[in-house]
Amino acid sequence: QVQLVESGGGLVQPGGSLRLSCTVSGSIFRFYPMAWYRQAPGKQRELVAVISNGGDATYADFVQGRFAISRDNAKNTVYLQIDTLKPEDTAVYYCYIQGPNFWGQGTQVTVSS
Repeated sequence: QVQLVESGGGLVQPGGSLRLSCTVSGSIFRFYPMAWYRQAPGKQRELVAVISNGGDATYADFVQGRFAISRDNAKNTVYLQIDTLKPEDTAVYYCYIQGPNFWGQGTQVTVSS
């Protein structure tokens, strides 16, 4: 059983920044693409960003340069840097490992003054 554990969420003021982390158990991390999704209250879960096992990143259109996904294969960890946070970024953020198809439990990001 693969486990994904997210951290780094919290309450932040508009314009602030956060870095989310997701650590994957076992030894499979470096072989698979990783993704971050988010789900706002009352909305469907949506894709935020994907990073290949080689480090190539793609982003959803709404990201507009404010998000950056990265990975450290030595630490089995994927990151999501979010800058210039907006209230509409409020959501639970989930990491996902493609292929084995496992999800993390999610980390809450709340943007409010």
